[in-house]
Amino acid sequence: MALTPEERESFLAEPHIAAFSVASGTPERAPLTVPIWYQYTPGGELWVLTGKDSRKHRLAVEAGRFAMMVERLEPTVRYVSVEGPITAITDGGEAELREMAARYLPADKVEGYVRYAYAEQGAHVVIRIRPERWVSSDLGTV
Repeated sequence: MALTPEERESFLAEPHIAAFSVASGTPERAPLTVPIWYQYTPGGELWVLTGKDSRKHRLAVEAGRFAMMVERLEPTVRYVSVEGPITAITDGGEAELREMAARYLPADKVEGYVRYAYAEQGAHVVIRIRPERWVSSDLGTV
């Protein structure tokens, strides 16, 4: 059963690990699809934080859009897929990194992760999309 707009936005706002998918840029390759953390507030834009020198960043710039899918298995099988155009790409700073880490990690792990990310992952960018196309369903218990 398809989710209502309110149900799908509420589900997307939960801290799931998303499958990020963007065109690979060549007809010989399938889209790049990788797990990623994301942030979303119902009715707003969705954003991801990734390495400035990452393949995800380069391909997203080339494509001008990307898609993401989140799912769960319990208490019912439910998923939401969203696609949209990139509305902004900005430098990702400590505030964005801390916000994202706090969404996914226990509070006592956030500062250690932020230090690690700055030391080991290099500069970050925030990529924002405006959700334009949605596919969602709750398949019930299967």
